[in-house]
Amino acid sequence: MDIESLRSLLAFVETGSITRAAKQAFRTQAAISMQMKKLEMELGKPIFVKNGRNLNLTAEGQQLARYARRLVSLHDETLLAVKNKSIKHVVRVGCPDDYVDAVLPKLVNVLNDTFDEIEIQVVCGPSYQLRIMLDSGQLDLAIVSRVPASEEGFLLLRGQGIWAGLKNSILVERDVIPITVFEKDCKFHQAAIEGLIKLATPFNIVVMSQSFSAQKSVILGNQAIGAMADISCESPLVKVEHAKLPSLPVVELALIIANIPNAFITNDLAFTLARKFEHANLHEEE
Repeated sequence: MDIESLRSLLAFVETGSITRAAKQAFRTQAAISMQMKKLEMELGKPIFVKNGRNLNLTAEGQQLARYARRLVSLHDETLLAVKNKSIKHVVRVGCPDDYVDAVLPKLVNVLNDTFDEIEIQVVCGPSYQLRIMLDSGQLDLAIVSRVPASEEGFLLLRGQGIWAGLKNSILVERDVIPITVFEKDCKFHQAAIEGLIKLATPFNIVVMSQSFSAQKSVILGNQAIGAMADISCESPLVKVEHAKLPSLPVVELALIIANIPNAFITNDLAFTLARKFEHANLHEEE
């Protein structure tokens, strides 16, 4: 079987989209479709079934995907093994701004513990932007927020959405509560705004920004309370609870990679990194 066709299949499994799979493979959607048809011809069985407007893998497609992971991983591992190991690898990592302090250092530690020769380059941005950069080959791996129970990437940890402010702050007692939120693509934004409206709690958005640093500075200045994940709420910020404030959703953080040819970070490697991260995080909490 053609290794690039198998890689395209894995890109579809990872993203759930022929469109994003095509972007990651730097091919047209038509080219990806031809690859999938070729795989089906070789197997003599369909690997996709239509479910409304979506494509799902058949049982044979799921089985092929499992073997494809092993084949692609072995292919990439073989190529790396014959290269000069003295070459210092550059790993481009994406991370949302609000997880730079709490999550990124742990992943950097895991990367440094795993590889002898490595240079880590970090790009900060919202999850949707990091996915685009992965698809275009500008990043090797990224920490992104995903919908709970999603199969995207490899789970790192879960966080609970909370309201954060300064200890003993009385902002929440005001007739109109000043808040700071991420921009509209963030799930906390929608949950915070809709929740406050449902509770008939008057509020005023003091700052709306993708920059966690900008929001944190406003909170530290006691100008607003903010909606964020509990893992980002570090001293001197504290959790703010009040009947006028709605509950916020759970968020999952996952490690995702770019499914590109001869990638330094393979699926198997990403799985190993995620498990090491999980182990280190649990050990730190004990």
